Amino acid sequence: MEFTNPSDAEIRTILSKPTTVAVIGCSDNPARDSLKIAKLLKAHGFKVIPVNPQLDADALRSALGEKCYPDLASIPQQVEIVDVFRRSEFVPQIVDESIAKGARILWCQLGVIHLDAAHRAQQAGMTVIMDRCPAIEYARLF
Repeated sequence: MEFTNPSDAEIRTILSKPTTVAVIGCSDNPARDSLKIAKLLKAHGFKVIPVNPQLDADALRSALGEKCYPDLASIPQQVEIVDVFRRSEFVPQIVDESIAKGARILWCQLGVIHLDAAHRAQQAGMTVIMDRCPAIEYARLF
């Protein structure tokens, strides 16, 4: 199956309109890209909600100032963007949760690729970005 990321104009629009983003696999480790990108998105005006079932919520609260949730379903508010920092094999489950949550955009980080799940998300009306990093896109497009 063929997959094409949205146009540069579409990605620029997504990154220029801050909204609520759930960062799946967010870490409390300052050396991890997930925390760096969460902080970058927050600095650009996004409301960042960390999601990681294995972390103590207090660790991420101190790192990001936001409560950490174990999964998308536990987040009490609407989420527009789901930013995935998990291995590709977890993407199908994340797509199911994203569709159920009503998210509009699935953003899979560098190396996170799952074509079947991406197509399923697109069929559900989601915009899908795969194998891309917001930090690189900001540098490239702005």
